[in-house]
Amino acid sequence: MTAIVLDGKTMAQEIENELLERIGILATLGTVPCLAVVIAGNDPASHVYVRNKEAACSRLGVMSIRIDLPESVSQKELMDVVSELNNDEKIHGILVQSPLPKGLDEFEVTESISPEKDVDGFHPSNLGRLVMGLDGGFLPCTPAGIMEIIERSGTVTSGKSSVVLGRSRIVGMPLSLMLAMKGVDSTVTVVHSKSVEPREICKAADILVSAVGVPGIVKADWIKEGATVIDVGINRVLDNSKKSGSRIIGDVDEGAWGVAGRMTPVPGGVGPMTIAMLMKNTVISAERKS
Repeated sequence: MTAIVLDGKTMAQEIENELLERIGILATLGTVPCLAVVIAGNDPASHVYVRNKEAACSRLGVMSIRIDLPESVSQKELMDVVSELNNDEKIHGILVQSPLPKGLDEFEVTESISPEKDVDGFHPSNLGRLVMGLDGGFLPCTPAGIMEIIERSGTVTSGKSSVVLGRSRIVGMPLSLMLAMKGVDSTVTVVHSKSVEPREICKAADILVSAVGVPGIVKADWIKEGATVIDVGINRVLDNSKKSGSRIIGDVDEGAWGVAGRMTPVPGGVGPMTIAMLMKNTVISAERKS
């Protein structure tokens, strides 16, 4: 068996095409969606992510505001910037890129963002609505993108066994709630560092999502034949055959392609969908303001 590729690039393009229509309607109302991204410090990966978000804004005609802060920025200075953005009526979405420089309190910053502009979906108010099964909040972008992949690929979830490898607040925990919610109706198990026999748990999954950031941790013999596998991992490893001296791989070993029924590639799977969902949340925020 060779797994069907769940092409995140193609699905993200479909979402962007759908958003272009909605952005056009907003334009007739005199509204241009606006996303403000705050980046502090010099983390190379963060700067790559921000450039990708800026490129998506450019493609869609979303106004993009970027605020670069030094590594030495204080908590108060960063909070003051967020406060100004909260009070700016033309800004519909605020994203403070993580990780923050050492010594800054990321939770305090996240909590300071207005829930109505929290297009990253991590404000306690938005996460609380997810826990309670209520509409109206913003969903975290990566889990929302994964759910879009599952839905658009035609993967059946109702009554199926789903295993989420990793329990982070960014991916694992919110995704487990989304997979279990009414209408999706999957039976969900969360595997973490203290789980006993993780291989056996994963092997029973109809849908397996790995989001732990450990290169190749999920081997082919962890996967049920024909399962849908979503690889969230983005890991840079040494590879002397490449000009750069490194390459990007996921959490799932390449041998899994011979066992899984459907699988996301790395790169080109979850990553593009994460950015597409950020754009979608920004457009939703603009629609609500209009």
